[in-house]
Amino acid sequence: MANNNERVEREERARGVWHAAWRRLRADRVGLVAMAVVACFLILVGATAAGWVAADWQHEKGVANAPPTLLGPAPPEPTGVVEVPKGANVDLSDIDPLAPRYKEWAERAAQFKTADVVKAETLPFGGDRLGRDVLTKVVKGAEVSIVVGLLAALVATAIGTLMGSISGFFGGRVGDFMEWVYNVFTAMPNILLIFSFAVIFGRGIGSVVMILGLTGWTGTYRLVRAEFIKHRGREYVRAAEAIGASKASRMFKHILPNVSHVALVQLSLNVVSFLKSEVILSYLGLGVSVDQVSWGTMLSEAQGELILGYWWQLVAVAGCMAVFVTAFALFTDALRDALDPKLRGLEA
Repeated sequence: MANNNERVEREERARGVWHAAWRRLRADRVGLVAMAVVACFLILVGATAAGWVAADWQHEKGVANAPPTLLGPAPPEPTGVVEVPKGANVDLSDIDPLAPRYKEWAERAAQFKTADVVKAETLPFGGDRLGRDVLTKVVKGAEVSIVVGLLAALVATAIGTLMGSISGFFGGRVGDFMEWVYNVFTAMPNILLIFSFAVIFGRGIGSVVMILGLTGWTGTYRLVRAEFIKHRGREYVRAAEAIGASKASRMFKHILPNVSHVALVQLSLNVVSFLKSEVILSYLGLGVSVDQVSWGTMLSEAQGELILGYWWQLVAVAGCMAVFVTAFALFTDALRDALDPKLRGLEA
């Protein structure tokens, strides 16, 4: 029995860190559910980007500020025209020359109103100030906001991890230069730094990703640098050096998997932070272009609508953001626990 356990342990070690991490992740039910939710959001974003879903988000599908309903469009309102009883001989042409045309106009107006009601669609999340479906806007806005949040977080985490790895592993003049760059970025208020880059890059999804990525890497850099300084003198790194492993191999094949949980935590925090930053930039007119919709622009619209009692757009956007952010945070926490060397029982 003991020999079998030792054999299984040797096989697990031979397969590598990532296989062991996946085995631990599969045992975490909360992490798997969160991963499924995040995957559903990403599939929805891909379908929206391909034009399969929410391609008609700009179309007016109901009346302005239509409340949420699941029972279909409301029946046509009375036209307010008083019908003359059949058989009554009433001639108002002497009093009003246009009187003979009133009935014809009323019937035509009723036909147009009925046609509009037939064309109107059921709006489960209500309509906005232009009569557009809030649910369709939320789905389309998810494409922009999630893409911006994820890509900007990946850019920032990649920059911070790379610079922190180089600074922590090499030290010396290389580390001093990286520290100087870090101090330059942290010396300025983050919001002013974002506005400065916004003026340079302009508006658009790519610009927002670059702005947030180039200004949000400092936290990841600081933590990864500290972890590399701590791990570069460990026995497993010295053993890799003794067998001829290159510096790049020691940095990214041996040390990085053992400090990746730190980068994943920062990735999760950056996604949440950058979603909020996208809201601020879009609210100030420095985010996505005016012909696009995002969760940030929808929250900006909902602020004015809430004063008038139109709460459904705010609830729809806030609910979707809460579900995605919570699921993403739980998934990255589970992934961090799966990759943490202390929880794996391996020597750090």
